[in-house]
Amino acid sequence: MQSAGVWALRPVADMSQADFHDWQTLLEARTGVVISEQRRAFLQTNLSARMRELGVTDYASYYRQVTDGPRGAVEWSTLLDRLTVQETRFFRHPPSFEVLSQYLQERLAAGLGKPWEFWSVGCSSGEEPYSLAIQAADALQGSELPEHFAVTGTDISQGALSKAREACYSVRRLEQVSDELRERYFLAQADGRFKVVPSLAARVCCAKLNVLELAKAPMSGMDVIFCQNLLIYFRRWRRRDILNRLAESLAPGGLLVVGVGEVAGWQHPQLVPVADERVLAFTRKG
Repeated sequence: MQSAGVWALRPVADMSQADFHDWQTLLEARTGVVISEQRRAFLQTNLSARMRELGVTDYASYYRQVTDGPRGAVEWSTLLDRLTVQETRFFRHPPSFEVLSQYLQERLAAGLGKPWEFWSVGCSSGEEPYSLAIQAADALQGSELPEHFAVTGTDISQGALSKAREACYSVRRLEQVSDELRERYFLAQADGRFKVVPSLAARVCCAKLNVLELAKAPMSGMDVIFCQNLLIYFRRWRRRDILNRLAESLAPGGLLVVGVGEVAGWQHPQLVPVADERVLAFTRKG
């Protein structure tokens, strides 16, 4: 029997056009993500790294493995973590959070009704939902209901969600967090990382969700939805379909924030664009 070390040393064969097409089709069918020719090297690098770990030397064999019923589903989940987890950071697009801050101040001035509900779509390792939680907690600080909010983060990657639930981050991920907010909402760890304080982490829930299955998602009546750095991986028609679903999940008066440049020409009869050229955001009528 060959040892794992011997297998790992064997080179993985080049990816043929047929192999590339098979993997492209599988990824788009299962996740909606489109791997263009320009991202072929990214796909090949991540597939081959995992194949070496398993001792698989050709892409067709690995394809059969990940599509082999329940056994394949476990490996597919592992592979998906490699292909979908993107590095991010807190307050990644500051203008979007400035718009959110203004929006929350206006909501607060109008009086608190039901708890504010936030949704981070494609939350990755949690930086965005915790950024939303910080923004909400900051807006409500000093009010009669300082914890009158809840944040839901969803992602397709179990690995990313595990990191989000751990809520512990390197200092590099906090580069755009002010010293004041860092002291208020994070605890320094012995290993140099920073952990979200328990009281804030308790307001955030992270769950697995494939954006192709938004119709089945229980989220509705959301006050704020952030969907940034996600739509760029989908075909144009699917981006519009996703946005239409998100628009329907907004409460009247709710705010939808999308990544700048991720969609062009999209409109929804119930949404009004936010008048700020730095962001791509909409509020729902009513």
